[in-house]
Amino acid sequence: MTEVIHLADESRFVINLDGAQAVLAYELYDDSCNTYVPPELRGKGLAEKLVRHGLQWAKAADYKIEASCWYVEKFLTKA
Repeated sequence: MTEVIHLADESRFVINLDGAQAVLAYELYDDSCNTYVPPELRGKGLAEKLVRHGLQWAKAADYKIEASCWYVEKFLTKA
């Protein structure tokens, strides 16, 4: 099972797998976030796992959420 790690001091969530790292980076004041999954880890659902984990954290903290990319936006429009 892949573990999502919250590195709050770096404003990011990460998944480390097979020597590579998938990342959801966010900025609290800028209303932006970015996801990146290395090519060798794509197709494993890691971006979705990162986004769902990040959105759950933001909602629990009662943050206003605005997507800055199409990938995160699609999760917000499903709600």
